[in-house]
Amino acid sequence: DDVLSKEANKLNLNIDFYQSNSEAEIVNKIQSLKCDFIIINPAAFTHSSVSIRDALAAMKIPFIEVHISNVFSREDFRKHSFFSDIAIGVISGLGTEGYFAALNYVAKLNK
Repeated sequence: DDVLSKEANKLNLNIDFYQSNSEAEIVNKIQSLKCDFIIINPAAFTHSSVSIRDALAAMKIPFIEVHISNVFSREDFRKHSFFSDIAIGVISGLGTEGYFAALNYVAKLNK
């Protein structure tokens, strides 16, 4: 978080982090957001959560879906995402560098 926060600061972006293993808590968080952009790693919820998808769609906040591992090199069920078709973009398999790539994209949008 510290390294990403420092990078956001360099890019003149405000950033907030949130993590939960509870689908309901993630939905509540999304519904309470007042921000310009979301970078989300839905982890295992990628393949199972219609409720998180619905929350993202209802809020109409643009978002990038990030995955640390390459989901397309894993099991077949991991190749389907409930989010990719409504995301601005998807970053998969770049490790934690994917978060920096997403952050840099957001910074370019704000110029």
